[in-house]
Amino acid sequence: MKLKLIQLIIFLGLYSQMVSAQYLVSGTITDAKTKKAIPGASVYVNELKMGANTNKDGRFELPRLKAGSLLLEISSGGFKKQLQRVIIHQDTALHFSLMASVSELEEVVVTAVSRSTALNLSPIIIKPVDATTLLQNSATNLIDGLKNVPGVSQITTGAGISKPTIRGLGYNRVISLYNGIRQEGQQWGDEHGIEIDEYSIDRVEIVKGPGSLMYGSDGIAGVINFLTPKAPALGQIKTQFTSNFQTNNQLMGYSLSNAGNKGGIQWLGRMSYKLAGNYKNSNDGKVYNSGLREHDGNLFIGVNRKWGYAHVTVSSFNTTLNMPEGDRDSLGNFVYATPDGSGGTREVTANNADLQGYFIGFPHQKVSHFRVLSNQYFLLKNGTLHLDLGFQNNQRKEFGDVLHPNDMALFFDLNTYNYQLRYNLKEHKGWETSVGSSGMYQTNKNRGLEFLIPEYQLLDMGGFACTQKSFGQLTLAGGIRIDNRRITSKKLILNNQDEPVELENDSTSVKFAGFTKNYSSYAGSVGLSYQLNKQSTLKFNLSRGFRAPNIGEIASNGKHEGTLRYEYGTVNLQPETSHQIDLAYFLHSDHLSIEVSPFVNFIRNYIYSEKMKNATGGDSIPDPNDPTPAFQFTQGNATLLGGEIYVDLHPHPLDWLHLENTFSYVQATQQHQPDSTRYLPFIPAPKYRGELKAQFNKVGKRLSNWYAKVAIDHYFEQNRYFKAYETETATPAYTLLSAGVGTSIQAFGVDKLLSLYISADNLTDLAFQSNLSRLKYAPQNPATGRTGIFNMGRNLSVKMVLNF
Repeated sequence: MKLKLIQLIIFLGLYSQMVSAQYLVSGTITDAKTKKAIPGASVYVNELKMGANTNKDGRFELPRLKAGSLLLEISSGGFKKQLQRVIIHQDTALHFSLMASVSELEEVVVTAVSRSTALNLSPIIIKPVDATTLLQNSATNLIDGLKNVPGVSQITTGAGISKPTIRGLGYNRVISLYNGIRQEGQQWGDEHGIEIDEYSIDRVEIVKGPGSLMYGSDGIAGVINFLTPKAPALGQIKTQFTSNFQTNNQLMGYSLSNAGNKGGIQWLGRMSYKLAGNYKNSNDGKVYNSGLREHDGNLFIGVNRKWGYAHVTVSSFNTTLNMPEGDRDSLGNFVYATPDGSGGTREVTANNADLQGYFIGFPHQKVSHFRVLSNQYFLLKNGTLHLDLGFQNNQRKEFGDVLHPNDMALFFDLNTYNYQLRYNLKEHKGWETSVGSSGMYQTNKNRGLEFLIPEYQLLDMGGFACTQKSFGQLTLAGGIRIDNRRITSKKLILNNQDEPVELENDSTSVKFAGFTKNYSSYAGSVGLSYQLNKQSTLKFNLSRGFRAPNIGEIASNGKHEGTLRYEYGTVNLQPETSHQIDLAYFLHSDHLSIEVSPFVNFIRNYIYSEKMKNATGGDSIPDPNDPTPAFQFTQGNATLLGGEIYVDLHPHPLDWLHLENTFSYVQATQQHQPDSTRYLPFIPAPKYRGELKAQFNKVGKRLSNWYAKVAIDHYFEQNRYFKAYETETATPAYTLLSAGVGTSIQAFGVDKLLSLYISADNLTDLAFQSNLSRLKYAPQNPATGRTGIFNMGRNLSVKMVLNF
């Protein structure tokens, strides 16, 4: 009885808060130069996840809006995007005039902070990447599609596995989000990629540094928020088919989606499939066992009403990834193990048939990621309430025994329950304040034959408060967050057959000791954004981040396939703390865009792995029957210094011409260390990218968004590396040439019936090794003396997007 009374009180409280007058916002959108109406222009309210398109007369309507302040995003292809904050207290009529523009650098709405805001008002350094940019660049996976973003790099294991790094920091230091909810999938591992369907992503927002306080421990490098497409305007139904073919590894990808918005009910369904064979380069030829398979499904259903919205997303990601090891014979041909017919194995040279096609070899991993996400947004009298809930199941299976192909050497079964509650208070005297809490609960089970990490439980909880206010041209923003993380590890005892048992005796050994670790700390951020004029902005931000050690760093004990190493954890590692200073200057005029964003990041107790040595100075080999070197996690104090520069020149009257230049640099050093251990491992080399691009909004009556581009990517020599124990080696400089062309075709009354994107990477077919490639440290080629496997050679990509 008491429980029912409490439920009634809560319901009546929320209902009374949500009861409010509803108003209509309508208006027109015209071309500022010709004064003509712009049909098909979009007016979108990000907070409400709703929008409208203009009709043939350029008119739009947004019904049932609550009184208050809303940020409207007005856009149309070929015009400069506008952001307009409006105060609604009655039916409101608006008029917008859009200026023609071919520049990609426009003001955008940012969602990877506590509330939607204009990009130039946030002192946090945020880089958005839209769908057009993703489509115009070839990529073998989702993270590879971000390789041209200044300050963003990837640690790779072949063509199929990429882990993001931001300004030299990766792994658990980067928080990945899927529609604002933390993505959790064993990201501590070197060869564990992002389990998100690349075809389902319409926009990516990259937060650089620990300035975002909503997501808790781990984000000292930053946050990458992967966003799915916006819902169509009310009354619309859209179907889209996307395909991609790449020549290097014969990659074939397909995705079919259907989206609609009828009567306030929104939906988006998608099915995707991707298949790739062995990639090749001019030094190694076809790289044995480097292909992949992937199939995904996504379903989104939402309801938008006068009280707010409720959205539910169900998705399934499934991939099989081959893991190349690089063993070769005396002639330099790849070799692999196969059954010899008498219960053992024999080494076989890979022939042409083995290197062609789409086969799955050994070792390989199968990864499945299932998620159910719920996003609720309630319009209250004195603010808005966000409630995000999620369940994720990540299953990662590794297969490496050709004699028993169905035996799972490793099988991690991870369940994660996410929550995020955020209350945005009603604006008071210009202050926009948010308070909330977020966290997660995890359980990880070992269901394989081998054990790399122990079974564990993790409980993470934190609370935060953020506020922001504009004083004319100056915007002040800041906040604080407090977190606690508890990790409980289960003890594992093995008998002499390496099988789990409950009790210890003379014939058993302890693989993992049981323990409980608690980590507590705080994060904070304060910054200023000052608009010098309408075209330029100056930003300054101070932030403190916190990262608890992950389970692999404190407890791993075993060989990790794909990383080419045996890993030992260190149980007494301390949490990392980061203190970062960001300074940025942005200039966006009609003919020149400049972005300069230097930073310095001081990290205490930075965690990294270093190679172990035996008593004679050679590699430490835990298993003499498998000569895999051992690595152990350790830590020290580090300083990362660097920044990014972006310059885009589009001179008048050649407004269609863009000369883009970017440069990114990061230096990462340990304090009070000798030269051999002075530099941190796996830090990106300095990089310059120059791109010459021609772009036209209209070409004749049928073609739109036509572009052609040519670019060079120069990676400077990386001679600042972790030399101790031969953990890393120097990487020479190299330059890659790329090009692309594309357009959209209008037909049968559909504005963009068909869009084509053709791009070519590494046009000179240069043989190179990235210093961030794990395969750089594969075994030596006996025929050439070269160590490791080289990166992908020349690759032509053709993408087609069909709308109907």
